[in-house]
Amino acid sequence: MAERYPHVNKANQYCRDVVSGKIDACLYVRQACQRHLTDLEKSKAKTYRWTFDRAKAEEICEFIEQQVHVKGKWAGEFIRLEPWQCFIECCIFGWVDKKTGFRRFTEAFVLVPRKNGKSVLAAGTGNYMFLADDEAGSEVYSGATSEKQAWEVFRPAKQMIEKTPGFKDFFGVDTFAKSMFHAESASRFEPVIGKPGDGASVHLGIVDEYHEHDTSELFDTLQTGMGARDQALMFTISTAGTNKAGPCGTYFDQCAKVLGGQIQNDRLFAIMYGIDPDDDWTDLKNWKKANPNYGVSVNDEYLIHQLETAKQNPSKQNIIRCKHLNQWLTVDTAWMDMPKLEKCKDLSLVLEAMTGKRCILALDLASKIDIAALNILFFDEKEYWTFGKYYSCRATVEKPENQDYQTWELEERLTVHEGERIDFNLIEDDVKDFCKQFEVEAISYDPWQAVQLAANLTAEGLTMIETRATVQNFSEPMKLLEAAIKAREFHYDGCPILTWMFGNVVAHYDKKENIYPNKTRNESKIDGVVALIMNMNTATRLRAAPKPVEPGIIVI
Repeated sequence: MAERYPHVNKANQYCRDVVSGKIDACLYVRQACQRHLTDLEKSKAKTYRWTFDRAKAEEICEFIEQQVHVKGKWAGEFIRLEPWQCFIECCIFGWVDKKTGFRRFTEAFVLVPRKNGKSVLAAGTGNYMFLADDEAGSEVYSGATSEKQAWEVFRPAKQMIEKTPGFKDFFGVDTFAKSMFHAESASRFEPVIGKPGDGASVHLGIVDEYHEHDTSELFDTLQTGMGARDQALMFTISTAGTNKAGPCGTYFDQCAKVLGGQIQNDRLFAIMYGIDPDDDWTDLKNWKKANPNYGVSVNDEYLIHQLETAKQNPSKQNIIRCKHLNQWLTVDTAWMDMPKLEKCKDLSLVLEAMTGKRCILALDLASKIDIAALNILFFDEKEYWTFGKYYSCRATVEKPENQDYQTWELEERLTVHEGERIDFNLIEDDVKDFCKQFEVEAISYDPWQAVQLAANLTAEGLTMIETRATVQNFSEPMKLLEAAIKAREFHYDGCPILTWMFGNVVAHYDKKENIYPNKTRNESKIDGVVALIMNMNTATRLRAAPKPVEPGIIVI
């Protein structure tokens, strides 16, 4: 008896093989597969909003496989989806709302190296939502920054319809030079450069090679044109790029946080193929790991040639590693190993249990209008325990883009001061309260924005350590913190604000291998981690001079 859902079974088996390690895959792919398996278990509960509809998942795969390849050695042969491709399509189209039946995912991001068949996925998905998604007047747009790139998805989609025997006539599709039209449903599929017209009602927006975009204008315009659709989808498919600060890099970081659990977004599907930071890029097995279509559209001979070219031509190394390993190669690189940080969480950790341990505070008050941080660090000769208080103002929290801030306020993790500015006087009151509760040995602060507060606390008999934001003050403490996390000598209470900030930190390396905490975008806040690094610096100094420090201001 034939399998009823062969593509779904293939997709689920792929997930299990990735999670078990049978298929070698990078962290982001493992997280995407584990997320699917975890959600399958969650969906058994009546209270869970989503369910996996195997019939809908199977339908998209069957539709794509009814079309033929249009180029290369398989031209004219029917498409056969690989397990990783089945997983992507099944997830995007199989997860639905239990009540409405509408699709769960409104965004999908697929990052995959070159030569791995991404055009088949994008074109096949485009044709499905153009012709077979039961959407009257469906509008599908393949968007890019240039006409050539816009055609990279539209051309194969059009040719798949034209060259598959009987396909065009069966669906009644009219194909033109720069568009396709389906009269029965009044649907159309077009390439678009820049952005669609103001009257567009987008059902599917395909953004190809997003890394080439200087701004998010096209993405944003397509997405804002979806308001009238119940099951619209933004489908972004790309390789990595060289500008991590661009819109694709921003989206990549957002997706990484969703997969890692730092951001909750049930409407975003993401899978990002590549190698892990500790992988040796010169080892061929890691090239196979990064390329899911290895052995199909990507073979040993091709990978070996690319690897040898990269080794022998330093000027070509970056672009080859970028396009075939999906490495974002920039001066600033992601700093924290988030899975290792996860192991440092201790949800039972409470302040009251810290009595008797050495205690220091650090303040990062760089912003009066966004987030300010107070870090509390307890330490002994080997280990560290940290807590934090975070502050913002009402005007910032109420901004539409700061929904996470609003959640943190409701959870009483973020203290919100009314008005348009953070009130440093109220932070000063909190510091004084901590100093009454614990024997605080010193308080580190950056003099920027905090001169008056430091003077006030000094007048209270407290020891203030002026810690300027220099490489000398940050490099070694940052390395020490990283080492403590890897050794699991660092403990924190799992606060999602600090977790989010850890994920935002990039390490800037100079020629002397010093490191400095940085961020790629203004909205990626790192204040809590900066305060923690300042505290690590103070802890190191106090260990070297364990006698009580005299009250006053000490400049380092």
